[in-house]
Amino acid sequence: MNSIEIESQFTSGLYTKRPIAIVRGKGARLWDSEGREYIDCVGGQGAANIGHANPQVVQAIFEQAATLISCPEMFYNDRRAALEERLCRLTGLPRVFLCNSGTEAVEAAIKFSRLATGRQEIVACMRAFHGRTFGALSATWEKKYREPFEPLVPGFRHVPYNNLEALDAAVGPSTAAVILEVVQGEGGVNPASTEFLRGAQQLCRQRGSLLIIDEVQTGFGRTGRMFAFQHHNLQPDLLCLAKSIAGGIPMGAVLMGDRVGELPPQTHGSTFGGNPLACAASLATIDFIETNHLPERAAELGEWFLGALMRLESPLIRDVRGLGLMVGIELRQKVTPYLQSLMNEGILALPAGLTVIRFLPPLVIDKEDLEVVVEKTRKVLDA
Repeated sequence: MNSIEIESQFTSGLYTKRPIAIVRGKGARLWDSEGREYIDCVGGQGAANIGHANPQVVQAIFEQAATLISCPEMFYNDRRAALEERLCRLTGLPRVFLCNSGTEAVEAAIKFSRLATGRQEIVACMRAFHGRTFGALSATWEKKYREPFEPLVPGFRHVPYNNLEALDAAVGPSTAAVILEVVQGEGGVNPASTEFLRGAQQLCRQRGSLLIIDEVQTGFGRTGRMFAFQHHNLQPDLLCLAKSIAGGIPMGAVLMGDRVGELPPQTHGSTFGGNPLACAASLATIDFIETNHLPERAAELGEWFLGALMRLESPLIRDVRGLGLMVGIELRQKVTPYLQSLMNEGILALPAGLTVIRFLPPLVIDKEDLEVVVEKTRKVLDA
């Protein structure tokens, strides 16, 4: 049996899989088991900002694996210390908790906000996606993710995104935190307005609530700044990071501001969080992002890419939107057949809901590859 047949036999069945087996990657290109080459606009669902098989990260992982892989946080560690300092200096937030994924980062932020405020209610947005574990799932909006597991964690409510009046009405004396994405990814590639985000920050400060910014997908250069909150001069109380934090190695982090206060020891933890291997990969990733000016590259290429897609003339297109190299095309019908057609043309892309094609290419992608993506998208929509 080939790998597709073996995996189909033994996998959990929880994933809808495309009928190709990806076996190799380099930069913004992927190859399947049949030797076919693809331009990658899935980007590891946002985890491959620095490209596949990045040599600097490969070397850092190799050296660290030969030195020390596991070291729980009951002990101090040199790589962890270096990364914690680096993340705090990058974000302007004074403390960090390290974990293993985006949903873990959101879970931790929810716990920390309840612990810090003594309140229970969390206000999230419609169309938000924050993860699939119980707390993060309770903040997530989509019914298909939520309903099979109800009742979820109590105390969560959702308001319309980009609607400051609705948020104003929702945040009250029981609100521990407001959790927001600067750009909703899974929810359709919807950027928030500065008015909404800064208004949310002001409401939280006025009413004793904390502002959680979820940058699991938008962080580390994706939107044209190192972090998307920097477009709006925000000062989050809790900042959730993951995906591209360590070049594809599983990792997450929660940065904490002064308003969070001291957290009692033993109230949260993680066996693998802050392990030396992930920390070394993250340090190499951040070095590569900064040395190669990837946020600036994402801003420049993203502006061109967004404009080129906007110029496509197709009656199928309802809207084109995005920020940096996080771009979505909203169609007037379901996108699944078009994603399949793009794959047949050598382009791998993502859905964002039922009607949005989402492009998350590695930030190292060449403009020539993006030109191919635009032309193949034109061909698929015309067909």
